[in-house]
Amino acid sequence: MEELAAQIEALREELAETNKKLNEAYRLIALGRLVAGVVHEINNPIGSIVSNNEVSLRALDALKQRLEEARAAGEPPPQKALDMVATLSSLAGVDRIACDRISAVVRSLKTFARPGEDSVRSISLNDLLRDTAKLVDCQYRRRITLELQLGELPEVECHPHLLSQVFLNIMVNAAQAIENEGKITVVSRLIPPDEVEVAISDTGKGIAPEHRARIFQAGFTTKPMGVGTGLGLALSRKIVERTHGGSIWFESEPGRGTTFYIRLPLKAPRPAPDENAPEDTGRRSD
Repeated sequence: MEELAAQIEALREELAETNKKLNEAYRLIALGRLVAGVVHEINNPIGSIVSNNEVSLRALDALKQRLEEARAAGEPPPQKALDMVATLSSLAGVDRIACDRISAVVRSLKTFARPGEDSVRSISLNDLLRDTAKLVDCQYRRRITLELQLGELPEVECHPHLLSQVFLNIMVNAAQAIENEGKITVVSRLIPPDEVEVAISDTGKGIAPEHRARIFQAGFTTKPMGVGTGLGLALSRKIVERTHGGSIWFESEPGRGTTFYIRLPLKAPRPAPDENAPEDTGRRSD
C-alpha cells in the first residue's frame, strides 16, 4: 500500500508539472499569435519618430545658422527661424503621441508576457482590461471595433498575469467568431458587496446549441486546424474558478453573438487553489 501511495503521489506531481508546462505553452502560443499585430503597432510610430527626428535635426542646423546670422547683423530673429521653431514644436507633439502609443503596447505586452509570476497582488482590474484590449486591438483593429465600458471598481486581489490570459483568450475568441466586421464590448461592474463582474460580448456567429455543453472541455474546439487548440476556455475556467474562486459562464444566440461573464471576489482565496490541479469534467450550472 505504501508503494502504491508513493506511485500515486509521483503521478500526481508529474501531472501537475505537465499541466504547468501546458499552461505556459498555451500562453506562449496566444502571445505568438499577437506578435505580428504588436510589431505593426510599434513599427508605425517608430517610423514616425525616426522621420521627425531627421527633419528636426535639419531644421535645427538651419535655425542655428539663421539665428547666428541675425545676431551678427544686430537684427531680430527672422520670420523663417520662428516658423522653424513652430515646426519643431509640432513635430515634438507628434513624437509624444507616438511614444505614448509605443509605451501603451509595451506595457500591455509586459503584463501578459511576464513569466513565472504567480503571486497575488491588488490591482486595478480596469487597467488590466485596457492593457489586454490594447493587444487584441493591435491585431484586429482593421475589421473590429473594441469598446470598453468600465465601471468604478475597487482594487481586486488576483494573479494579474493569469487573469490577463483569461481576458485575452476570450477577446481573441470573440474576434475570431466575427467573420467580417463587427464589435467586441467589454463591460466591468461591481457586484455588491464583494464581487466584480466582467462581460465580454461579440457580434459574431454565436455558439451552436450542440456545442455548448462541451465549450469548457479541454481539447474541444470548433475552429479549423492551426487556429484553435481547444485549451483556451478550459484553462480560463480553471484559472477563474480554481485559482481565484470565481465563476465563468456564457450566453449565446446563433447568428447574433456571444457574451462571456467572469465573476471574481474582491479578495483572493487563501490559500489559492492550484490552477495546475487535474481538470474535472463537470461544468457550472447557473
